[in-house]
Amino acid sequence: MNKKQKSFIQKIIYILSGISFVTAIILAVIYNITGHKKADYSNIFIDVNSEKYVEPVIVNSDGESIDFNELRSENDAVYGYIDIAGTNIKSAVVRSDNPCGLLYSGSNNTKKFSERNVVVFADADIFTDIVKNTTFEEFEKERTKLQGEIIAELDSPRAKIIDSYYKNIYEGHSYGYTNTVILENLNNIKKQEVIDGYKNILENSKKVCAFVGDLDFDKVNNLLEENLGDIAPSTQNLPCLAHPLLTETKNVEIIQPDLNQAHILKGWLAASADSEDYASIALLNIILGASGLSSRLFLELRDKKGLAYVVRSAYDVARLSANFSIYIATEPNNIETSLKGFDEEIEKIKTIPVSEEELENAKNNIFGKWAFIGETNSQQANWLAHYGIMGFGFDFHEKAVEKIKKVTPQDIIACANKYFNDTYVLSVLKP
Repeated sequence: MNKKQKSFIQKIIYILSGISFVTAIILAVIYNITGHKKADYSNIFIDVNSEKYVEPVIVNSDGESIDFNELRSENDAVYGYIDIAGTNIKSAVVRSDNPCGLLYSGSNNTKKFSERNVVVFADADIFTDIVKNTTFEEFEKERTKLQGEIIAELDSPRAKIIDSYYKNIYEGHSYGYTNTVILENLNNIKKQEVIDGYKNILENSKKVCAFVGDLDFDKVNNLLEENLGDIAPSTQNLPCLAHPLLTETKNVEIIQPDLNQAHILKGWLAASADSEDYASIALLNIILGASGLSSRLFLELRDKKGLAYVVRSAYDVARLSANFSIYIATEPNNIETSLKGFDEEIEKIKTIPVSEEELENAKNNIFGKWAFIGETNSQQANWLAHYGIMGFGFDFHEKAVEKIKKVTPQDIIACANKYFNDTYVLSVLKP
């Protein structure tokens, strides 16, 4: 089996197993769950000081007890309460936009939480069993399920154009293993290859754990050590992998007769987050098309020229590379006009310095977005694990903020001229 086949199989493993914890194990506490609709329970008490099933004691602000089963039936946010036999870890199963998660093992009595908070106690044994003893017994079922999911996703024109774009800009690299590539090769993958690949990942991988919240580090660390301490330690020196290269301009046209609009995606390879250019590219993205209604592409191509249903830019960062892209959905007879609009906006940002006001607004925009997507403990844990596993450093966020603050209009022009060159991928999906 060559390196390309191994890399492809590893990607399939992540998808089929559904357990990306091999590279980043994230334990987080999340609060702020929507409260009960009929009873204003400001205080919730859950007694966990027992190895037998313990009915949670839930009271409202007046001290009146609330029947848990009634609460469960009336509130979509709470599904049930699970007792893990033989352990002192209890689990309340909830559904929310921000699902709760807390590994907890101890002899504390009643735990009190306020302001409509619900806490979940998840069993470490289950998690550990999945990591260590995954058998892939339902391999064929999962393969069929994955195949159906990919086919359904590719029914979306936007998903189809994104697939085409990434397959071409990362052609010959593992980053280019898109849904269509997976679909073409899925039936050739053997169960034993996946099992062997999974074992190899467990034994030869970088492993990061991030946990955020009001937690005792030693207790959580000991819990992890007890359950996962016997798996292979994290690999410090990962294999030296080739960086993606784009050596020629690629124009790809896909015809789908039943469409009533065209989708255009144009992009360039760019530096990743470990580059000195990261801060400037991130702001360039905000200015061009990632700040919604105030972005240049939106104002010029949608508001003024009426060309777009949707128009935006994106800066997609991976460990070995990144890419900067511009996307528009428009009428089929507006394809050439839209491409001309792309060129005009690119030329402006390459030649005319952004104003101090526009640059400051872009900085505030990105800081606001980062604050919003880092509000919860879960989001923060995801960030930390991501930065750690990518090798950017756990302090990446703080460093990036300081670098962004220092970006000047001249930096934006220099960055635009460096990356918006004549070597790009243009994918067009049209009727």
